[in-house]
Amino acid sequence: MVMQSEPIVRRKLSDEVFERLKRLIETGELRPGDEMPSERTLMERFQVGRPAIREAMQALSNMGLLEISHGERAKVLKPTAQSLFRQMDVAAKIMLSASSDSLEHLKNARIFFERGMVREAAVRAKPADIARLEETLARQKSLLGDSDAFIGADMEFHTCIARISGNPIYTAVSEAMLGWLKAYHTEMLIWTGRENFTLSEHEEIIDCIRSGDPEAAERAMIKHLERSRALYTLKTKADG
Repeated sequence: MVMQSEPIVRRKLSDEVFERLKRLIETGELRPGDEMPSERTLMERFQVGRPAIREAMQALSNMGLLEISHGERAKVLKPTAQSLFRQMDVAAKIMLSASSDSLEHLKNARIFFERGMVREAAVRAKPADIARLEETLARQKSLLGDSDAFIGADMEFHTCIARISGNPIYTAVSEAMLGWLKAYHTEMLIWTGRENFTLSEHEEIIDCIRSGDPEAAERAMIKHLERSRALYTLKTKADG
């Protein structure tokens, strides 16, 4: 019997510190809201230098497990769906910028997701949910001419619909997809006057949710997203 080679790779000290700190969080020795021990305490406990401690803690911060503030002790965070998707931001944006196909796939995924969310909203929405959607629409109307703020209110409108589900993962998915798409939202929205179409379509969606009609809500959402999908495009070299 021929045994395969299985070389043992020497790990960086910071990797070993990272694993030990992560284990403290996983086992509950360090809980959400707890302050991390001081760097000096950790250096003495693990018998390593300050760079290894800082690298390990930065890695935990990148995972959304620690909050690092200048001049204060790092704090353990409770992992959330939002923090999970934030870890994917850089990789997702690189993937999207590298291929128009990837951007098209994301647009299609968004339509598939939002048609389900708006059906759920039409079934579950309470008066307070309708009021929040109306407030968001009113704020969006007040932001005509301010492209960044208008698009921000647009994103909030769609995330509000996802929140009605009561499922925090749905909310995080909505925020992530909209955030990734925002980088490819062109100024066509403003200078063509298409923002008025957006407002009227949002109003129609609210009416369908208010009436508790999931089929009509889904049709309104599909019409809205199919029209607006052309506003998300990859920039070419000629675009600067």
